[in-house]
Amino acid sequence: MRRLVPTSLAGQAMALAVLVVAVLVIAAGVLATLDARADGQRAAREEVGAVAASIAAAPSTAQALSTSNPTSVLQPMTERIRAQTQVAFITIMNRDGIRFTHTNPALIGQRYLGTIDAPLRGETFTETYRGTLGPSIRTVVPIRDARGSIVGLVSVGITTDSLARSWESQIPLIAGLGAAALCCALGGLWLLRRRISRDTGGLAPQELRRMYEHHDAVLRSVREGLVVVEGGRPVLFNDEARRLLESDADDPPDFLTGADPIEDRLYVDGARVLVVNRMPVATRRDSAVVTIRDRTELSSTIGELDSMTRFAEALRSQAHESANRLHTIITLVEMGRADDAVALATDSLDLSQQLIDQLAESVAEPALVALLLGKVAQAGERGIELRLTEDSQLSDTATQLLSTPELITVIGNLVDNALDAADPEDPWVELTIIGDDGRLEVVVADSGAGMDPAMFARAQQRGYSTKSGGDEAGRGIGLALVARVVRRHAGAIVAESTYGSVVRVRIDAAGHVSTTSSGRSEK
Repeated sequence: MRRLVPTSLAGQAMALAVLVVAVLVIAAGVLATLDARADGQRAAREEVGAVAASIAAAPSTAQALSTSNPTSVLQPMTERIRAQTQVAFITIMNRDGIRFTHTNPALIGQRYLGTIDAPLRGETFTETYRGTLGPSIRTVVPIRDARGSIVGLVSVGITTDSLARSWESQIPLIAGLGAAALCCALGGLWLLRRRISRDTGGLAPQELRRMYEHHDAVLRSVREGLVVVEGGRPVLFNDEARRLLESDADDPPDFLTGADPIEDRLYVDGARVLVVNRMPVATRRDSAVVTIRDRTELSSTIGELDSMTRFAEALRSQAHESANRLHTIITLVEMGRADDAVALATDSLDLSQQLIDQLAESVAEPALVALLLGKVAQAGERGIELRLTEDSQLSDTATQLLSTPELITVIGNLVDNALDAADPEDPWVELTIIGDDGRLEVVVADSGAGMDPAMFARAQQRGYSTKSGGDEAGRGIGLALVARVVRRHAGAIVAESTYGSVVRVRIDAAGHVSTTSSGRSEK
């Protein structure tokens, strides 16, 4: 018996559907048969009633009953009518129920078997009764003379056997229609079973439920964001993906609207830096599985570490340069040229002190001063002039808008990008920093060509770089980190081409998010 019971979901659905369809077809056949039987009986009642009423209403019938031998007149007439109408019998009788006509002449003169009380009261009466010919449906109608008096009765009947043969002849047609309907239904169910079997992989309901439970548990336990893309649109998010994206399903990020492969690509979504991988599903068109990893804190740390590394390299360069100058001064002293040694030392000290004084006077944050000193030294090594404009003035209250690490991230990355983008034929970078507790504005200009608006917008959205390797080479995170900090504080970042390639960042105490672009290079 176990072998006869299907185990797959498709098989069980097919078996249940076949059972239901078979019951419905059989029930419909039975109902159709019963309806044919009822229709036959109703038609028989109407027919015998009509024949009886027409015979009773004929004047010749009442006249024949007043003669001395009614049978000689009525028997031939009733047999002729019976042959035409195919009824079982036509019996005409007097008020006492004595027959004058019958299908079997031997029964003429005997008493009628059936109910005649109601017809004697002037009523038309129909009943099913077992008579001399067997069970029959019969109608008895009173016969009236010209004065309206009841002079006799006429009974017309059809045997139930003949009715049964009539409606039973329809059973083969009903059975044929039922079989045809069942075959059509089985064909449709077989096609449905194939579709369900293909969609469910032929698995049993318990296996599907177990797979769903495990699938749901895996989705919830995976620490990476996981998104399933069907038809080029996302159809399934796990909890981590919803947390990382926090985006409207009607406006998903661009990496969720395709099925082309993506490998370890950086995207900036709101305040997050994400690493995205997208693997197409080979067996389904425009389908893919997307994994998302959060690199927000790591990217921020990398940006700050990169700034500190560059600062350390600048300090090492300065130390190396200072050592060279010191060796030169010592040599001049040993050569007896003390005046030249003093002049060289004083000139070096004056230049360094002048730069330090300018930065200390304009920038109140010591960490930022140290960063800028390192950037100046780094720019000098690369033959690039990095200058702080005279308009620069950053008070210590500016940290109420941006923290010191955030200031280092914004200014350090913008300066690095400008140094990389400066025109080698005329290398210069200009920095303006203006800020207090109500407003912070950072303007970085360089001699480079800049980026067009589309390229600038793209560089803010994900790890994009105009240099070889792009985000696959670990580049393209600088401007994305800057844009993330700006958006976090409801600020604005604008790129323009005026006296050079200019990037302007502005953050107000009660600002709003606004990002536009018109050209800028980014590392």
